[in-house]
Amino acid sequence: MRRVFTAAIAALTVTTAGTLVSGVPGQAALPGDRPVPVAAAPAPGSPGLGDIYYPDYGNGGYDVDHYDVRLRYDPATDRLTGTTTILARSTQDLSRFNLDFLLDVESVRVNGWSATVTREGVHELVVAAPRPIARGQLLTIVVRYSGVPSETLVNGYTGWTRTADGALAVNEPESAWWWFPANDHPLDKATFDISVSVPTGVEVVSNGVQPGSPVAEAGNRTRWSWRTTRPTATYLAFLAIGQYDIVTDTAPSGQPVINAYSTTLGERGPTARASIERTAEIVDWASGLFGPYPFEAQGGVAGPVDGIGFALETQTRPVYGPGFWRRGANTYVVVHEQAHQWFGNSVSVAQWRDIWLNEGFASYASWLWSEEQGEGTAQELFDFTYASYPAESPFWQVLPGDPGADRVFDRAVYDRGAMAVHQIRLAVGDEAFWRILPAWTTEHRYGNGTVAQFQALAERISGLDLDEVFQTWLFTAGRPTVATARATATAAPQQPKSWTKIREAHQLLQR
Repeated sequence: MRRVFTAAIAALTVTTAGTLVSGVPGQAALPGDRPVPVAAAPAPGSPGLGDIYYPDYGNGGYDVDHYDVRLRYDPATDRLTGTTTILARSTQDLSRFNLDFLLDVESVRVNGWSATVTREGVHELVVAAPRPIARGQLLTIVVRYSGVPSETLVNGYTGWTRTADGALAVNEPESAWWWFPANDHPLDKATFDISVSVPTGVEVVSNGVQPGSPVAEAGNRTRWSWRTTRPTATYLAFLAIGQYDIVTDTAPSGQPVINAYSTTLGERGPTARASIERTAEIVDWASGLFGPYPFEAQGGVAGPVDGIGFALETQTRPVYGPGFWRRGANTYVVVHEQAHQWFGNSVSVAQWRDIWLNEGFASYASWLWSEEQGEGTAQELFDFTYASYPAESPFWQVLPGDPGADRVFDRAVYDRGAMAVHQIRLAVGDEAFWRILPAWTTEHRYGNGTVAQFQALAERISGLDLDEVFQTWLFTAGRPTVATARATATAAPQQPKSWTKIREAHQLLQR
């Protein structure tokens, strides 16, 4: 049941600027009186941003500028306590608003005033405004909370991974719910300060840079702090807590490079290092194709053996599961996650159905890296990938441009998604293609985009009508006919050297 806060103000009306403008109701107007502005009645912010796949993700009525997430974590019990301060601005006159969050809430204050809180649905925290909130008003929302994230389940699932020596807050499309209250949708990006107090001897890695060295606290504890200075989608904020070797360096661009390696990796540790330590090289290469690197730091995290089974493009510092190193060094997954810094992180989806803009282009980046390394051209990889899926395979029934809420990480989004990018490249020609990609990342830098917007940009730059290629490869079920690709296994081209690594990476990336 919704609890609605109603504020009755008998004699005064407050404008959006907070100015008193009206007198006593029913009093006759005096000569020369000006018309009295009528303020909009405060209304609830929507409990979602209307995403077609996940309509209750995110919230309406306000826009977040910054999250200050201050936590205390105990690996022995997996207990998390925290205070998150949200700096936001209202986008309407509000009587209440929602936050996406799951843990137990002790208190919420809005601009210093204690607010009443109720819960609706699975992850909706409803905050009744202690005073009417005017459109455009600056908001400071302070939430105090605690809980055991690994035991806080949604249909048996948690986005928080407890490990033997700590935890990982790494997941997509939702992970914030288990460690900080948020407006949890890529449409509302913000900057972050994240600090975590842990027992001394435990490391904490997060996004961006460290504004200072770890600080000793009472009780044999240490507080680690991290800061992001560029707009970040909430699912791209992360925590890696445990035993890590942290390696710092400087990229050719002058940016800090911070890599972290779980001490549990054993014999996989050297292969993880041989891959992740090439991050600065890969970012430098990718910058020549996609435009300037959009963030303030670079790096990667090799997670523990009992951690996640996938990799995620967490902003500035992707997190990799241990499976990527089982066959030796693997730069292809590093290329994939670093390409996401442009395609997915800087330019994020406007709707989750636009996921091809993330995964298709990150997958195609690994084909381009293969070409750079002399291990197979993009055309050879296209031919071999196309030939790998028979016409009757269910693979061809998933539409990368609109895969469905339960298939946003389907193999087709990655593999057919990369094939779609290659077909667009062939349709427009290399001269236009290499102008389209940096134009996209420049025009939508730190913002959001849709497949339709990308098609419009590609048509504008190339001067071509691309509706057929977009419809065929992204929105039509069935195996497209391609004259240059071999259709049967017996006629398949020779496997490029990179294909096994790329395929294995894509299989592990599917969540």
